[in-house]
Amino acid sequence: MSLHTRTRAIVVGAGIGGLATAVALRRVGVEVEVFERASELRPAGFGISVVSNAVAALRVLGIDLGLEARGQTIAHTEIMTGQGRTLRSLPIESEGDRLGAPSVAMYRGDLHAALLEGMGEVPVRTGAAATGYEKTPEGVRVRFEDGSEATGDILIGADGINSVVRRQRTGDGRPRYGGFLCWLAVTPYEHPRMTKGFNGHYWGVGKRFGIHDVGHGRAYWWGTINMPAHAARAWNGDKDQIVRAYAGWADEVRHAVRTTPVEDIVAVPALDRPFLEQWGDGPVTLLGDAAHPMLPSLGQGGSTAIEDAVVLAQCLASHSDPVAALRAYENTRRERTRFMVETSRKFAGFEQVENPVLCAVRDAYLRRAPQSVLFAPFQRALTPQLLGS
Repeated sequence: MSLHTRTRAIVVGAGIGGLATAVALRRVGVEVEVFERASELRPAGFGISVVSNAVAALRVLGIDLGLEARGQTIAHTEIMTGQGRTLRSLPIESEGDRLGAPSVAMYRGDLHAALLEGMGEVPVRTGAAATGYEKTPEGVRVRFEDGSEATGDILIGADGINSVVRRQRTGDGRPRYGGFLCWLAVTPYEHPRMTKGFNGHYWGVGKRFGIHDVGHGRAYWWGTINMPAHAARAWNGDKDQIVRAYAGWADEVRHAVRTTPVEDIVAVPALDRPFLEQWGDGPVTLLGDAAHPMLPSLGQGGSTAIEDAVVLAQCLASHSDPVAALRAYENTRRERTRFMVETSRKFAGFEQVENPVLCAVRDAYLRRAPQSVLFAPFQRALTPQLLGS
């Protein structure tokens, strides 16, 4: 790879995608500055899976963030009924062995810290709310709410599902509601069912639950429940509603809810957008949730953003023209990220079905479908796509 030390990149957004971009671009010699609208770098207080495709992508650039020590390698994945009866086991660990890259469940704050450490001296300016940008003969100029500006050769919008950069680029409106609310938490947790590396998914009628060992005596748990969009947006922290939702479910599910303080539970309506075919124009592109937000069914939101960052770095390292590099990055990523967005939405409908008869059919399919058929979409997602692959 050739290094382009003269290329200056502006990254808007200091979430997982923005920080991963800074780490990857720094690795190939691109000058980076990150701008974040929040007044401080505070990660969301729930968990994330950094799965094999993201870990393998980082290794291509020689980046080791020490994720296995910060989180917990996923040892076994089970899909179960709400009462804890196993419907199917998925070979996530053996797939990681095949790829030479494990899947790691972890607290977002620990991933955030790892990325900040990997960035080294890359400057991050907080309290910098981008309001728009303009292309210039030299590259791009970004404007901020406080009247300040930043200039660079390229702009990467990594500012999430409500991206300011995307809105100016496309003019599209509000995200699309997925039909369900997600409750999310990381909490100290002990239960005989949660063995080391446990990754449990519990499926019910119009709702699901997950428990993941994220290491250091903690579990990441999430619950989903179908509800109208207005109710999901207005959820007011009523823990009794969560308790009622999972009454009669497996003891480890009820224990997770019961022992978590309500103030540690984050409620997020499930959102995505229809797939965007053209992410960028000239010296501007999008990355992560700004480019291709997806529902959580594949667990690939953060990992796909990391993979984006690595492919973007590869393209900038292998093209003498940074604008041509952005188009190469978009062309490389288009089909794979379309698959992630569309498959995640399709799976969500399968997972969240609330007709009891259809749920019984779904569960029978999970028990009886050939492993090669059932696991194929996950295998495709877990296999990294890098430049030239």
